[in-house]
Order: sequence, then structure tokens, then C-alpha cells
Amino acid sequence: MTSPTTPPPTTALTEALEAADPSARLQAALAAGTRPDPEHVPVLLARCAVEPDFYVRDMLTWALTRHPADLTVPRLVDELRRPTRRARSQALHTLSKIGDPRGWPAITAELLADPDDEVARSAWRAAVALVPDGAEPALAATLATQLGRGHRDVRLSLSRALAALGTAADDALAEAASHGDAEVRTHAVVTQRLVEDPDEGFDAAVFEAERLVALAAAPPAASLPAAPPAAASAAVTDAATEPPHAHR
Repeated sequence: MTSPTTPPPTTALTEALEAADPSARLQAALAAGTRPDPEHVPVLLARCAVEPDFYVRDMLTWALTRHPADLTVPRLVDELRRPTRRARSQALHTLSKIGDPRGWPAITAELLADPDDEVARSAWRAAVALVPDGAEPALAATLATQLGRGHRDVRLSLSRALAALGTAADDALAEAASHGDAEVRTHAVVTQRLVEDPDEGFDAAVFEAERLVALAAAPPAASLPAAPPAAASAAVTDAATEPPHAHR
């Protein structure tokens, strides 16, 4: 019970999470996770949508994982429908950390192809974490539609997601490896290499894939002219080596 001069717990947490100092916000999120309170869940979710500091956002996710999934998962699914990029991205990240299968149906094809790279990357990781048994090939086929997308870090995230599906991604990657777009083909070959050898570095796999794709796209070597018949060749050789006739 609070006194008239003491703000209620939710108000106190809201104010602490709005502090100018990121370290103060980090401590507030830590305290909220250390002493879970169902009333804190809406406050933590609201802050996830606007928090600019990566480490504070990660602590907010941790704090949410400390609360019952029955309270957090339905609210996180609701966050996926918000227009705010950070709200969707952080909700996906938190769902992947909670690992509750009820989050899987909310990871739609639209989220997996979200035009915002950070949202899409979070969706890829969450999908791989939550995919039910037997749904891996279908997920791989959907993820493969994003091959060739974005800069290095985006492509690395997608390759890791597909590689995490293991052999379930084989058919989707094989089809993408013959795609008409060279960027898609290269990314598919990179990912195939990482599936086969998870210890191969991403940049090394990119270098080798680019080489292989370039070789496959190169025109065939021009046919060499046919060699002259053996007799003619011998005649030419004799003529070239025969000494000139002496003057009579």
C-alpha cells in the first residue's frame, strides 16, 4: 500500500524508465525483472517501443521473460500489429527469448518480409526459435524469398536463420541457387556452404560463392581452330626447315 506522497509502483517504474541517464533506465529494468510484478508488464512493453539504448532494450526483454508467459505472450503478439518499427522488432525479439509456441502463429509472412530490415531480422530469428516440428521446410521456402536482400549484416542474419534449419532448407536453397538474379544465387550458395560447414566464416563463404557464381555465368571458352591434317602439317614443317637450294 502506498501513502498519498508515494507514487504507485507502475508510476514509479514509468518515471524510472524515462530517466535521462541510460544507466538509470538499465537499473530500473533490472529491478523490474528481479522483482516481477504483473502490473509492470504494460509499462515494460510500452518502454520497449521507444527505448533508444540497445542494452536497456535487452534488459527490458529480460525483465519481460521473468514474468508469466500467460501475461506477456498475448501482449507481445498485440505489439506485432503496431506501426512502430521498434515495437514490432523488440516484441519479436522477446517472443524468441520466451520461446512459447503460442508466439509462432503471429510470425506471419508479412513480418518475415517486413520492409524494415531490423523488424525482418528479428522475425527471422524468432521464426527459427519457434518453428514447430514439421514446419521447417515451409519456413525455409519463405525465408528463401528474402535471399539477396540488404547489406552484409542483413544477409548474415538470413544465412544464419536458414543454416539453423539445417537440411530442411536444402530444397529452398537449391532452387534459389539457380535464380535469375546473381545476388540471390550468390547468397543462396553462401548459405549452402554455411549449412555444410558451420565453421566457415561468412566473408570467406561470400568470396567463394561469388567466384563460383561468376564462373558459372561466364561464357564458354571459344572453340580452338581445328588442327591441320597431319600430312599437311608435316609438309609445312619440312618446308620451313629445308635449306635453300644452292645456285648452279
